[in-house]
Amino acid sequence: MVSEEGIMTYALEAKDLVKVFGNIKALDNLSLKISEGEIYGLIGPNGAGKTTSLRVFSTLILPTSGSVVVFGHDVVREPVEVRRLISYLPGEAGAYKNLSGYEYLQFMGYLSSENEDNLTRIVEEAAKISGLGERLKDRVKTYSTGMKRRLLLARTLMNKPKLAVLDEPTSGLDVLHAYHVRGIIKQYAKEFGVTVLLSSHNMLEVEHVCDRVGLIDKGRLVAEGTPAELKEKHKAANLEEVFAEVAGLV
Repeated sequence: MVSEEGIMTYALEAKDLVKVFGNIKALDNLSLKISEGEIYGLIGPNGAGKTTSLRVFSTLILPTSGSVVVFGHDVVREPVEVRRLISYLPGEAGAYKNLSGYEYLQFMGYLSSENEDNLTRIVEEAAKISGLGERLKDRVKTYSTGMKRRLLLARTLMNKPKLAVLDEPTSGLDVLHAYHVRGIIKQYAKEFGVTVLLSSHNMLEVEHVCDRVGLIDKGRLVAEGTPAELKEKHKAANLEEVFAEVAGLV
């Protein structure tokens, strides 16, 4: 995206991002740029800083130093503006268990809906995304882990946010439902221009869904490129092999 001044801007731009928890430096001068409409995958070993970075990007925690700008808005100085543009699906998230799935989507839609007509539209959209059909009439507490995940993804995408931040979006899903979710993510990026930042341990998922991939280790970005570029550079058959080499597992 190019600004009125002719300067290239990004959906998300992180510069020299540092986050320290006590004696632990979770993020160590992390820098990355994500273009509008792109699906960007952030991968790395456990404890590499993936979830911390997503929480900083989503205004849930403050960085120790450095900056993050989302569609021109600084996450520290303009958190309210950033929150209007993004939707965040945490790795560990829950829904109100005594509501039905449909009631949950109505409630979440009401919080951001402009009017009743818009509310009806986005709830219908969310119901379609979830793929839960008649089970939306049942209480959330009767749902399996995978069903809850699909409900939460529907909540995340129902408003067609400018930036969707998804932490392990297919966690707990079986093969067919994970396939459905990946298709929805790609559709929303292509048809509605939703920029997607996702973190996943599923290398096959990342390879088939993401336009570009960043590999983070010890809080730093250590490799970045399209899946094809990364495989070629590291003489690897797949992203799993790239991951293993960069993370020092082989």
